[in-house]
Amino acid sequence: MRLLLFIGQLWNHLFFSRFLICLGLVDEVDGIHQVCIVLIHQGFIFGKLLFEQAVKLQKETGVHIKFINLSGGIGIPYTPDQEPNDIRVIGEGVRRVYEEVLVPAGMGDVAIYTELGRFMMGPYGCLVTTAIHEKHTHKEYIGVDACAVDLMRPAMYGAYHHITVMGKEDAPHDHKYDVTGSLCENNDKFAIDRMLPEIEKGDYLVIHDTGAHGFAMGYSYNGKLKHAELLLKEDGSVQMIRRAETPKDYFATFDCFEVGKKLCK
Repeated sequence: MRLLLFIGQLWNHLFFSRFLICLGLVDEVDGIHQVCIVLIHQGFIFGKLLFEQAVKLQKETGVHIKFINLSGGIGIPYTPDQEPNDIRVIGEGVRRVYEEVLVPAGMGDVAIYTELGRFMMGPYGCLVTTAIHEKHTHKEYIGVDACAVDLMRPAMYGAYHHITVMGKEDAPHDHKYDVTGSLCENNDKFAIDRMLPEIEKGDYLVIHDTGAHGFAMGYSYNGKLKHAELLLKEDGSVQMIRRAETPKDYFATFDCFEVGKKLCK
């Protein structure tokens, strides 16, 4: 049996977070032979706290803990002024508290797992989109041909993704925009009140740090088709690694009907 023990929470209020199980509940657990303890917390791994809970759990229940999953939680620099986390420093800190807490408790055989998808992939993907609309009312809006289908995080929980207007990298950021997608949802925005250079129709916008939560979180709302993915190689060449979807792809699962088969042709 595997026990998932979550300490802390991500975004939501403590009492409503689906990422939280109260530690008090663990005191009643008995007869578990393998335990996976998972800590999820944005930006930092509380290794010592986690290891202390593992020791406490083993002492009070007699279970054998086979591994501890440190999960993800190592952030990336979403703004240009932020420094990237040093994975070597973090790794050394985990090793130190492992030897301080687990080894003296006779738990030196516990394996350590991690799930660092965002840390490994996030900074190395960008969403490139084109400005196709503009609206001038009580606010300045720039509409682009991408939308939350391509990058859900800003619409889902207001996540910040840096935006570069190609060819205007050195221009003054003296215009305040909402950068919006084309879904019929008011939260389909990549940026709100963002200071950027003046944007004209046809300008290319690069939305940074989408390598981990872009295409992987995509969906097909409003009949939107997923974009192609291109790999920029070290020598400057570009290779397509995923083609853009077509209407045939969109209707493919309707091939169980005659009308669907016609749509898929």
